[in-house]
Amino acid sequence: MTLLTRLGAVLVVVLGTASCTEDKPEDASSTESGAPVVQLGGPGEAGRTLSPEEADAVEGPTHTAADIEFVEMMIPHHQQALELTALVEDRAADPDLRVMAERIEVSQADEIAMMEGWLSERQQPEAAGSDHGDHGDHGDHGEQETGEHDHADMPGMLSQDQLDRLAASTGGRFDRLFLQSMIHHHEGAIRMVETLLGGDEGGLESEIFQIASHIGSDQAVEIASMKRHLTASKIG
Repeated sequence: MTLLTRLGAVLVVVLGTASCTEDKPEDASSTESGAPVVQLGGPGEAGRTLSPEEADAVEGPTHTAADIEFVEMMIPHHQQALELTALVEDRAADPDLRVMAERIEVSQADEIAMMEGWLSERQQPEAAGSDHGDHGDHGDHGEQETGEHDHADMPGMLSQDQLDRLAASTGGRFDRLFLQSMIHHHEGAIRMVETLLGGDEGGLESEIFQIASHIGSDQAVEIASMKRHLTASKIG
């Protein structure tokens, strides 16, 4: 309810629907008038239609320091997931796990690109000079960017010992550890999303809301798939 209450106070553009135009001929004047812009009131309060001049002056919610922090932390969080998927090809016994890891790798890499683009568009210095596009060699920067020294306090992050244990395992033991580790890792990302969208300091800018929501829903689907795989294959 906290998020819904906050969103209720945001200025939104209400798009005209067919029912709004059925009684009017589609002439030049109706086209030029466009859709009304409504300022939503607080809880229990009526909205107010803005004049064209007021609507032109309206600016949507902008990004905040909390949004920037979320993205800057989520990028290395995703990079650690790519470290995990990079281990699958040479260690997994279950061929289905390779397909699952490939899907995770594609989605995480796409989301990293979205987040880096978001930072770059907002001229954040962290985006400049970053080399996150090359995800093939994770070992060279794993401890620096995703190990226990810099980001161990983020929800779901594996420690260097846990990463080493996973890398040292093979066959069925690897399959079990990989799924358990990735489920834990994804659950941490979802907690980060919930913290941003459920708090009062960020998540209102349209694009960051969409990015965070996409990450949360995508990883929830993957968690459900991995849990089903653990149960069906009796790996756990």
